[in-house]
Amino acid sequence: SDVGSQKERVVTEEEWLEKWEMGNIGFHKEQEHPLLQKYLDVLLNGGSGLRIFFPLCGKAVEMKWLADMGHSVVGVEISEQAVKDFFSEHSLPYCEEPVPEISGAKMFQSTSGNISLYCCSIYDLSSSIVGKFDGVWDRGALVAVNPCDRQRYASLMINLVEKNSSYLLVTVSYDPNKHKGPPFYVPEPEIKSLFG
Repeated sequence: SDVGSQKERVVTEEEWLEKWEMGNIGFHKEQEHPLLQKYLDVLLNGGSGLRIFFPLCGKAVEMKWLADMGHSVVGVEISEQAVKDFFSEHSLPYCEEPVPEISGAKMFQSTSGNISLYCCSIYDLSSSIVGKFDGVWDRGALVAVNPCDRQRYASLMINLVEKNSSYLLVTVSYDPNKHKGPPFYVPEPEIKSLFG
């Protein structure tokens, strides 16, 4: 199908921040995602105490769910409001500190230490800052990234994962001529070319 109408679309960081400010967050779900529940064993691959990355995490409830199972969760989100909402909605005490390597960035960490959320652009992250991950739960990140940034996004994600990691990716299928996105339509052949 033709994705021409979406190819040029760009959603700015300001637009994402405005969505959070206005409460226009229909993409946020109050329950653990059924596909994560169904494929949890694939993500965890028999491991315990894994490091799991949530790109463009928002205030995803699955972060606490996985942390409660004993995993270490790291997320990145442009909206400080989303990050603070996550901690307050789960009544989790946290501390906030600057990220020296990234100008203006902050890291919010649960006092238990097993949830660390970076408030910055995902493209400012690198494995030297956040380390590498055993698993990735990409529920709405690839489909939210501007089409022109997909290659950059995929390269970063590949750089952030360990060799034997699991990457769970949720996409949406629809006629891209009828919806401008986000979420954007990412055809399967493109996913294969991005991630191999």
